[in-house]
Amino acid sequence: MSNDKKHNRPIYSLEFKQNATKLVLEKGYSQQQAADHLGISQSGLGRLVRAQRKPSVNESAVT
Repeated sequence: MSNDKKHNRPIYSLEFKQNATKLVLEKGYSQQQAADHLGISQSGLGRLVRAQRKPSVNESAVT
């Protein structure tokens, strides 16, 4: 079964990721609305939003 194809995640530009998360975090879209608008899966958008919500190393060191 070594010939099984692995499902690859699409690769999005940094700008796309920032704009996608901005729809949810700043503009008030639900994740489903934003995903439908952008033509991506809700789980993919949720992954981007969770990554954006995590505090960066620099921000946590300041507090």
